Amino acid sequence: MSAIRLLVLGAVRRHGRAHGYQVRNDLEFWGAHEWSNAKPGSIYHALKQLAKQELLVAHEVAPSAVGGPPRTEYELTPAGDAEYFTLLREAITSYDQKNDVWSTAIGFLVDLERDEAVRLLKERVRGLQDWRDGVTEHYVPEAGTQSIGHIGEIMNMWVHSADAGIEWARGLIGRIEGGAYSFAGEGGDPFRGTLADSPEAIEAMKDAAW
Repeated sequence: MSAIRLLVLGAVRRHGRAHGYQVRNDLEFWGAHEWSNAKPGSIYHALKQLAKQELLVAHEVAPSAVGGPPRTEYELTPAGDAEYFTLLREAITSYDQKNDVWSTAIGFLVDLERDEAVRLLKERVRGLQDWRDGVTEHYVPEAGTQSIGHIGEIMNMWVHSADAGIEWARGLIGRIEGGAYSFAGEGGDPFRGTLADSPEAIEAMKDAAW
């Protein structure tokens, strides 16, 4: 799965309609350019490709009164909305994808209802645990390095990564079950203050500048 595909669909969905610069600003505000391939060129390319695939619809917007070129605003189609949620659910439950995909899933987790988010996270934990159990039937961390030398450190690293992933996901599940964050269907705005052009975000950036 491509992280940029999920990132762009999710970012556009946040606004209802968004032009490329808004999507880019949001993703940079979230630091996605540091932990994924969400660079300016890839963002604009993804917007155009998703429109070609009829997952986004492109709206040509007239130039502003003060001048400047017209902008293209994008909006999810029903197929794009369905694709977004399919990718999101897969990114949460598939424990073996790249970290940028998993990071993206965490960012959009609140688009789901709370109970579903918990259920999918528990499915992820089970997958990680099953993978770890399968590996350690044949390989024992630390002890394995004695028989195959430094190559054993590779599996050692993966087993420890699985342990850390399980621990962190269980912590997240506990926080969500304890009432943390606002999820879909709860009447609030799950993304309040997280969009680059939101009043809260602008104030936060002003405070940081001081």
